[in-house]
Amino acid sequence: MKEQLQKLLENAKSPYYNYPVAAILECNDGTLYPGVNVETSSPNSGICAERCAIYSAIANGKNKDDFKRIHLMDGKNKKITPCFICRQTLIDYCNPDLEVITYYGDNTSIKTVAELTPYAFGEEDL
Repeated sequence: MKEQLQKLLENAKSPYYNYPVAAILECNDGTLYPGVNVETSSPNSGICAERCAIYSAIANGKNKDDFKRIHLMDGKNKKITPCFICRQTLIDYCNPDLEVITYYGDNTSIKTVAELTPYAFGEEDL
């Protein structure tokens, strides 16, 4: 998966912050949904790689029970985690046991959505 993420980073559009990120959402049936961050001159109108991948899967008829894990990599070989907007998307559209795997250098980090969001606010709180 690491090689696929590295190749996918080439598609990221990060002219403003120069921080490319790639994500691949892996489904239980083996389907992969790629995503990259796309920045705009108005920061709030861009999209992060994680949400890009998740929303693509949803647009193709998948739902949280179809999702197995999401893989992440940035273009600077740093240890990254999803931003808080992406964490909210993970809370709302993924199961708490979904694995979030990040690759950086020769290292890998694996956390679940539940571990990344210990005090989550979701649909059951509405």
